[in-house]
Amino acid sequence: MRIVGKALIVALLAATLTLLSSCKKQEAVTPEPQADTGNTRSVLVTPENAEQVAEELISQDYVEPGYFTVSMSNVWHFANGDAESGDAFVENLTQNTNDVYFDLFLMENQDSAIYESPVIPRGGVLENFALDTHLDAGTYDCVMIYHLVDGSQNTVSTLQVEVTVIVEG
Repeated sequence: MRIVGKALIVALLAATLTLLSSCKKQEAVTPEPQADTGNTRSVLVTPENAEQVAEELISQDYVEPGYFTVSMSNVWHFANGDAESGDAFVENLTQNTNDVYFDLFLMENQDSAIYESPVIPRGGVLENFALDTHLDAGTYDCVMIYHLVDGSQNTVSTLQVEVTVIVEG
C-alpha cells in the first residue's frame, strides 16, 4: 500500500513537471488553499526542485488518518502533589495527522481525570505541567486517554496508554 502511494506521488510530480515544461510562458502559480497542517507549509514544485520534493515525500513515515504515533515519557515524577513535573512530556509528532489532547486518570478511578491537557497541535510538545488534582506522596498507576481531534476539535479516535505517576513528598 505504501509503495503504491509513493508511486502515485512520483507519477503526479512527473505529470506536473511535464505540464510545467510544456508551457510557453511562465505564469504566477497560486497554490490551492490547504487544510491547516500545523507548522508546515506546502512546497511549490518546480522543475528545479521536483526530484528533491519527491524524495522527501517518499522518505517520510506515513501515519494513517485517525492513528497516532506516541512520543512521551511514561514515568512522571512530581516533587509534591502540586508541583510541575520536570520529566513529563508528550509530543505530537509532525507525521501524525491530527491534533490531540489527553486526560489522565488513576487506574482504579477512570471517572474523574487528575489532569486534562490542552490541545497539542501537530509538532507541539507539552512538558513541565502540574496535575489538576493534588495527590499525596506515593506511586500511582494511571491511564492516559488520548483524543485525536479533527479541525473542529471533535474526537476522531482515542488511544489509551499506561503512565506511572510518582509524587515524592
